[in-house]
Amino acid sequence: MFLGRVIGNVVVTAKDPGLHGFPLLLLQPLDHLGKPRGAPIIVLDRVGVGPGETVLLETSREASFKLRNPLVPTDCSIVARVDVSTVEA
Repeated sequence: MFLGRVIGNVVVTAKDPGLHGFPLLLLQPLDHLGKPRGAPIIVLDRVGVGPGETVLLETSREASFKLRNPLVPTDCSIVARVDVSTVEA
C-alpha cells in the first residue's frame, strides 16, 4: 500500500465490463512526507474521492479483491480516503 493524491479524471469510451461503475482517476504517488514521488498513474476509484484528496492505494492482484469479480484487470485501486498522515521524527 502507498499514498497518493488525486490530480485528475480519466475518461474512456470503453472499458472491461467488470470495471463499469468505477471511475478511473489520475493520481500522483506520494512519499512518506507527502511529496510527489515518480510519475502519475491511473487508478480505479472504489471509494468515491475527488481532486486534491489524499488516498491509500492497493496494488498488484490485491487491487481487485473487493470488486464484484476479483479477476477484473486492475493493478492499482483506491481503498481509503486519508484524513491525516503523520511521521514521527
